[in-house]
Amino acid sequence: MTLSVGHITYANCAPFFHFLRAIGFSGSIVPGVPAHLNALLASGEVDVSPSSSFEYARNWPEYLLLPGLSISSRGPVRSVLLFSSHPLTALEGGQIALTGESASSVHLLKILLHEFVGLEQVSYAVPEVPVEDIISQGGSALLIGDRALKMAKSYSAGVIYDLGELWYRYTGLPFVFALWILCRSAAREKAAQVHDLLSQLERSQQRAFADLVGLAQSVPERSWMTEAGLVDYWQTMSYGLDEEHIRGLELFFQLCHKQKLLPEIPELNFFSKAAEGQLQRPTSLLADQIR
Repeated sequence: MTLSVGHITYANCAPFFHFLRAIGFSGSIVPGVPAHLNALLASGEVDVSPSSSFEYARNWPEYLLLPGLSISSRGPVRSVLLFSSHPLTALEGGQIALTGESASSVHLLKILLHEFVGLEQVSYAVPEVPVEDIISQGGSALLIGDRALKMAKSYSAGVIYDLGELWYRYTGLPFVFALWILCRSAAREKAAQVHDLLSQLERSQQRAFADLVGLAQSVPERSWMTEAGLVDYWQTMSYGLDEEHIRGLELFFQLCHKQKLLPEIPELNFFSKAAEGQLQRPTSLLADQIR
């Protein structure tokens, strides 16, 4: 059985995936937005995927994490944006439109507004029309990924709030938008392939960052994003998972639990080839696993 890997089809994933085949990965690659890949992971239709950190939190007993890898930001992320014609404090009693593409970004927005800004009466809804239409009509809305990058280029009717920047301002910690999540069944049955994938992802990322200009020239055309813009965007992102990332991740999960968005605070369990891919350690020791 070959390993199936989910692929978030956003520009921020290019450093992981662009060279993956050339590096030697021979399994299947399943494209999709984060919410779709979350569902495929939960049903076992893909073995491993970069997916919303919130997806790990709500189904953590079924998953392991690939060590050392994430899609994060230390400050501005540039592709998880709240567009609003009003300042944050004026959103009390209003509604914010959501794309429905990412659980982590949606819950981060709720945490920021309720826990740090102090809003208590904000409603959220996925509209029947494109979120971009809501923004163009003066409404407040959350956009993520390439759609957020594109909308930011033309938006001039209000304020753009970068959720990565807000989180860092309030906490001083990175925000982990996506983790590399592995189904425990795949860890047991395909441990050797997962071990190979971990090495291939690291090598693919290293090759990408060795020549980001070349990568920008090779990815599918994005007429709204220049090559220099793509390079700057990738350099803004954080693709590791060190002790500081884990502190930010733990704080997010704690606040989600406090706000009743999670029934419990999840354990962080990482993949290891030993013991059929199962590794369970207390959080205080996780740093040893990712060094």
